Amino acid sequence: MTRTQLNQLEFSLDISAAQLERYYRGRVREVLAHTIDGRRVRFPLSLLRPFVSHSGVQGWFRIVFDQSMRCERLEKIDVGR
Repeated sequence: MTRTQLNQLEFSLDISAAQLERYYRGRVREVLAHTIDGRRVRFPLSLLRPFVSHSGVQGWFRIVFDQSMRCERLEKIDVGR
């Protein structure tokens, strides 16, 4: 794997608007997702805000980490790559 591949993980999300509402009302602060290679990744729920629609959050995403393995950014990716 290249350094770039080591510093990013890809995963899909399908969170309904109702689920998101429950998350925001409760004390949930993190999202747990499974990557395409079977690993688990946990990240702050707040990173999803730019991607929330009326139906919730759906699609493929990439989380990119800095050299200290801290989340640098979350981006939505095209599945037809």
